[in-house]
Amino acid sequence: MELIAGDIGGTKCRLAWVAGETDRSRQLRFECEYPSAGFATADDLIRQFIADSELPFPPDSLLLALPGPLHAQHAALTNLDWVLDAADMRVSLGLAEVRFINDFQAAAAGVATLTAADVVELNPQPAEPGGVRAVTGAGTGLGLAFMAPDEGGRYRHYASEGGHIDFAPANAVQMRLLERLRAEHGHVSWERVVSGLAMNDLYRFCCIGLNTALPEQPVDGADLAARAESGDPAAGAALDLFIDLYAAWVGNVALLIQPRGGLYIAGGIAAHLQARMQSPRFMAVATDKGRMRSVVERIPVFLVINRRLGVLGAIATAFAPH
Repeated sequence: MELIAGDIGGTKCRLAWVAGETDRSRQLRFECEYPSAGFATADDLIRQFIADSELPFPPDSLLLALPGPLHAQHAALTNLDWVLDAADMRVSLGLAEVRFINDFQAAAAGVATLTAADVVELNPQPAEPGGVRAVTGAGTGLGLAFMAPDEGGRYRHYASEGGHIDFAPANAVQMRLLERLRAEHGHVSWERVVSGLAMNDLYRFCCIGLNTALPEQPVDGADLAARAESGDPAAGAALDLFIDLYAAWVGNVALLIQPRGGLYIAGGIAAHLQARMQSPRFMAVATDKGRMRSVVERIPVFLVINRRLGVLGAIATAFAPH
């Protein structure tokens, strides 16, 4: 099989061309990352990737991990203006098979491929063999999936849209943030406060709170980190607020799923803020769950530092039995 596997994100897309028939015979032929905004459609992206590979033969199949809900192999992406249909892409690209899965379903499958070098322990607790696992993470949006073993011990992966659960503030500052976001957006989900999309709102909120000038242009995560590094107090406050919100979300996931096999934090933002997430502040907020503190304290929590998690999971899913 000549497979193209892709991890499609609101900001970046990573694609890999892999050959083989089984796990042991797989060979990586070509891999590349592209800015999502550089392409009008997913078809254009795949055609560009095939051209860039310069391989003298065509692929057989395509499996894409997509951000957002799927229905009958059709998807309108949450944070990217693409609409994809597997049957249409199969005809358009001339492939034998095109299949879609949720991006965090792919991340869940990718967890099984990780080594000790791919993760950092945030809460060093023993993982329960065969225990339920969960993976969550902030990128452009906020994703969540979980994995549970079947009767044969093989992990099955389940997607969710948990990032769109209603946001609940934990203190007066977060209550003011909720009121501001609700006035601007209406419904306020956790994704509105824990994602790349949230960075501009968090910074502006902190600028107002500290009575400093608002930015003239939208601020993304890289801008925010650079401003904080340069001594901008509102940027530093926004990153502290983001870390508190992210930690609270992780604690919520620990309570919701109780993943005693491991709770994995993925997504590009975590890798960029690794030092802040490894600070005692992060797990202190995550475990601040009142009477349920001990439940969260027992959950092993890992920060994934391998940025290929999604595409590794897409490849693993493609080669797994249907």
